[in-house]
Amino acid sequence: MILKIGDKIRELRKRDGRTQENLAEALGITCQAVSRWEQNAAYPDMELIPSVANYFGISIDELFGYECTRDKKVDEIIARIDVYGIKARGDSDWVGECLAILREGLAEFPQNEKLMITLAETLSEAGWRCCGEHTYYGGDGYSRHDCGEHRKNEYWTEAVRLCERLVSASCGNDIFTRAVRVLVLLYRNFGEYNKAAEYAMRMPTLENSREMLLAVSSDGKDEARYIGEALLKTASEFSRLLVQGLMANEHNYDTDMPIEKINGVISLFHLVCDDGNFGDYNGQLIQLYLYLSRIQWTKGYRDEAFVSLDKALEHARALEKLLDGGEHYFTAPLVSFVKCRSGKPAKIAASLPDDGAFWSRPDFSQAEKEIKADPRYAEWFRKTQA
Repeated sequence: MILKIGDKIRELRKRDGRTQENLAEALGITCQAVSRWEQNAAYPDMELIPSVANYFGISIDELFGYECTRDKKVDEIIARIDVYGIKARGDSDWVGECLAILREGLAEFPQNEKLMITLAETLSEAGWRCCGEHTYYGGDGYSRHDCGEHRKNEYWTEAVRLCERLVSASCGNDIFTRAVRVLVLLYRNFGEYNKAAEYAMRMPTLENSREMLLAVSSDGKDEARYIGEALLKTASEFSRLLVQGLMANEHNYDTDMPIEKINGVISLFHLVCDDGNFGDYNGQLIQLYLYLSRIQWTKGYRDEAFVSLDKALEHARALEKLLDGGEHYFTAPLVSFVKCRSGKPAKIAASLPDDGAFWSRPDFSQAEKEIKADPRYAEWFRKTQA
C-alpha cells in the first residue's frame, strides 16, 4: 500500500483545493519534494508521515489506504449476514453459519465495533430462535418472565457482554443506540428491570427519534422518502407494541377484543401500502395473521382462522419473490421512494407449518393440535409445500 502513498497525497490535495506549494510550506519542505512524492519517485520521511496525515485531517491508516480496505472488508462481512434475511424468517437454520461468519470476521478485525454490534444483535436473535422466550401469567393476570431460565441462554449472555463493552466505548452514535436496544430487552428478560430502565432512559424520546427528525429534515423526493420510511417503521413498531400490550394481561383474551385490535393493526399496513405491495413487511404480516388465526380458533371462529392461515401463506409467497438478491421498492404513493430490504432466497411458505407465530401467549398449544386435526389443515399444508 505504501507504494501508492503519492497517489493518495495528490488525491487529498486536490480534494481540498490546495497546491503543492501550500503543502510544502505547511510541512517546511520544498515543492520539488512534494512533486516527487506525487510521482511516486520518492516517499515522505517517516517523521513527516504524522504531519502529512494531520494536514489533511485523516488518520495515518487512511493515508496508507488501510482504513478504506478494512472498512470495505467489514461491510462485505456484514452484507453476507444481511442476505440471510434473519428478521423475515421464523427458523433457526441460519444461526450456526451466521455466527461463524461474524466470529471469523472478528478474528481478522478484533474489536471492530460494527462487527461486534452485528454479532451481538445476531446472538440476541439466535437466543429467541434457539432457546425461546419463557413467560407466564402471574396471579394478577399480568405477564412475567422466567428470568432463571433466561439467564441460562448462552446466546443472550454473550450478547449482553458484547453490548456492555460497546456502550462503555461508544457514546451517542448508532452503535451505542443499537447496543442499548439489545441491553434493554435482555436485561428485562434477565429480571434486571432497573438496569433495563436506566438504559432506556438514555435514549431520545419518540418525537426526537431519527425517523421522526429525518421526516422534517428535507424537501422534495428526499422528504417523501423519509416520511415513507417513518410511516412504515411506525406501523411496524406500533403493531409490535399493540401485540405486546395484549399479551401483558391474560384477561385481555377474555373477549374478542384481541381479534378486533389485530385486524385493526393489519389495516394500518394497508393504509400505508394501499396497493398491496408490503415489501419486506410481508414478514410482519405473516406473523400477525398466524397469531390472529390462533386467537380466532380459540374463540370459535374456525372458518376465519383458516382465512387467516391463507392470508399468512399469501404474504409468505409475496416475501419469497422479494428474496431474490435483487433491488425492490415499495410502490404505494406514500412510500414509493422507499427501498425494500433484501435477503437470501428462502422457502418462507414451506416453513409456515413449523414456524407458528413469533408470539405464543396465551398458551395456544391446544389450539395448534385442534387446527392440525381439522381436515382443512391438510389442504393448507399441501399449499404451503407446493
